[in-house]
Amino acid sequence: MSVESGVKQVGVLAWLRLARVFSKLEQASQVQLRGCELSGAQFDVLAQVGARDGCTQQELADALLVTKGNVTQLLDRMEAAGLLARCPEGRIKRVRLTDEGRAVRATVLPEHERFMARQMAALTTEEQRELLALLRKLDRSLEG
Repeated sequence: MSVESGVKQVGVLAWLRLARVFSKLEQASQVQLRGCELSGAQFDVLAQVGARDGCTQQELADALLVTKGNVTQLLDRMEAAGLLARCPEGRIKRVRLTDEGRAVRATVLPEHERFMARQMAALTTEEQRELLALLRKLDRSLEG
């Protein structure tokens, strides 16, 4: 007997299904990224810093929805691996990808996007657009 069988509210059923699908996608994503020798968190940093070169550690933490302390530890490891550099600028530190970090990002980002697109291929392009619009609407309703 599934957890969903006793639930009558469609919103709760949708939430449960969304959580289940997210969990499966996240697991598959982590496995794929491990094959690229990256954790999901490292991939997120490469993607964010690559798109916002020179962002502050706080801006990065906000974008990743983590604390500045969590991002500091992650950046320590990535800096030691030669993927990024923290550049002091007054009282803040700006985060920039190194040449090696840019090269890894240039390889892994499109590869991961293709992988995730294949995961979503059970839906037609139109269904994916509809899902995106619905999730965007829900996301906006939860802000604030």
